[in-house]
Amino acid sequence: MSDPASTSPNMGSRFSKITGKIFKSKPKRSHEVDDEDQGEELDPNSIAGGGHSTRKTNITENQLNVSDALQAYLAKEGVIPEGDTAALHNLIEKPHVSVPPEVTDRGHPLPEYFVSSSHNTYLLGHQLAGSSCTTAYEKALYSGSRCVEIDAWDNPNNLDEPKVTHGYTLVSNISFRSACETIRDVIDKEASNPGTGQGAAPIMLSLENHCSDHGQKRLVSIMKEVFGSHLLDAPLAEIEDPASHVNLADLGSKVIVIVEYHLPDEASDSESSSSSSSSEDGDEKKARHDFKEQKKAAPPTIIIPELAELGVYAQSVKPSNDSWYTSVLGNGPHHHLINVSETGLSGLMGANSVRIAQHNAKHLMRVFPKGTRISSRNLPPVKFWALGAQICALNWQTFGASMQLNEALFAGTDGYVLKPAPLRVGGNGLITTGAKKILRLRVAGATGVPIPADRKPEEIKPYLTCTMLQPKNTTTGGLVVDSIKRKTGVYKQHKKLAFLGLAGGEDKNPTPVDPIWDETLEWEYEDSELVFVRMLIKSDDSFSSNPVFAVSAVRLMYVTPGWSFVRMLDLKGRETTCSILVKFEISDA
Repeated sequence: MSDPASTSPNMGSRFSKITGKIFKSKPKRSHEVDDEDQGEELDPNSIAGGGHSTRKTNITENQLNVSDALQAYLAKEGVIPEGDTAALHNLIEKPHVSVPPEVTDRGHPLPEYFVSSSHNTYLLGHQLAGSSCTTAYEKALYSGSRCVEIDAWDNPNNLDEPKVTHGYTLVSNISFRSACETIRDVIDKEASNPGTGQGAAPIMLSLENHCSDHGQKRLVSIMKEVFGSHLLDAPLAEIEDPASHVNLADLGSKVIVIVEYHLPDEASDSESSSSSSSSEDGDEKKARHDFKEQKKAAPPTIIIPELAELGVYAQSVKPSNDSWYTSVLGNGPHHHLINVSETGLSGLMGANSVRIAQHNAKHLMRVFPKGTRISSRNLPPVKFWALGAQICALNWQTFGASMQLNEALFAGTDGYVLKPAPLRVGGNGLITTGAKKILRLRVAGATGVPIPADRKPEEIKPYLTCTMLQPKNTTTGGLVVDSIKRKTGVYKQHKKLAFLGLAGGEDKNPTPVDPIWDETLEWEYEDSELVFVRMLIKSDDSFSSNPVFAVSAVRLMYVTPGWSFVRMLDLKGRETTCSILVKFEISDA
């Protein structure tokens, strides 16, 4: 389906004829290592992950440059007049995505929203041997997370001050109080500077309790003391039916606590600690084994009434059978939240996807990573969003593929996104409409490709690889996510480009850090509101890994028509001054 030739009638066709052989050639290599899913550890300057890439940041407009070659390209395409700096400035300022107002409308019941969510929020780095830090909460919340996790344990050194840590591991700990204080400080700051003008969005606190009765009483006391009026500790008076879910708008900037509710015959946690991965080394396998054995031997925790009362609109359950999606959850609370691992949920998706999606239209679901993801790699969120799962809990330690997709879904929002109509109350649970669409992505080029300090600009061979992820309902009632990759040819600085007059002569040809591709990539796909495209600038390094220099991901329903510059992010989720000039064209198949 890929069409490397541009559809432009003038400069594009000449460009393709002249350079077609150069761009199409890509040698096959038997030793290539090409893992596009990995990212790097987020740091205090990371702004991406939960939807901040389209908000105003500290990067000023004049830091986003446009190469002479791309300016000439825009003039030849008739997009802007040659030398018109005002028109160029307006194009630079044009956002590449525009979030429809209805997506951020807060007038629907809470289960009808996707929530930007983190897993083991307190951790930095490795899941079994990393460190706990309040900075991790700041990082996740300021990057857009609206659901954070706290694992609370008794502190033998001070029984009145429970601690937060990953139990049965080598992870360090912080005080429960300090975690709450950090969350409160973020709430106070956001209240004075909301992102979308609707007021600060509520924060959901997924509380995993391992404390004794006394410790649980201290948890309740500390939350009431620290959060004060922000804490939702009773049903809202305007909700008459206790089984009815509250509208998101009514929650304001409250802290909503997710409290465990133990069913008489609930499932065990064994699914969250599945067998070891072949990629784990000996120490990791031992740590995983020890973790599982100690967790298995631990006595069950009984939630005291004072803590249970704080689970006003979200009570976490782990059912032992399928009644929760086939009929009615027996012995369950009004506002149950199905808390399930990616492994457990994937095992149910064969022929039950529609019924699970219809359940999730009325009730909350939290999906967390399987136990073998101890290096903080992530679950693939698109297939679970397509089931209507509101809370896909991601490890926010690194900015890998899943975090890039999370960034795309929540771009330009406050961390709550209205689900597609088929996944809301009254919907049929089918994410696809049955209609076929065609996406043509015109790729002009890039400016300022960021490269490592140990690389020389003339050594890189840049190309753009783009992967479409599209969820599809199967004829047997299941759900799959297709991943379809297209890529441009490799850009190589070549004297023949001078014939195009892009930069004024042979001595001013576009350099590899300012490549011109001028290609059209094409996909045919099944229409849905959960189609995503990831775009990565890479280098074609023969007989080695193909390094990723910059990334961006978009939710297709957000993209703006016409040409636009997409500001690229680095692998830590930080904005760069690199951009790509692209045009999304969507039509019926």
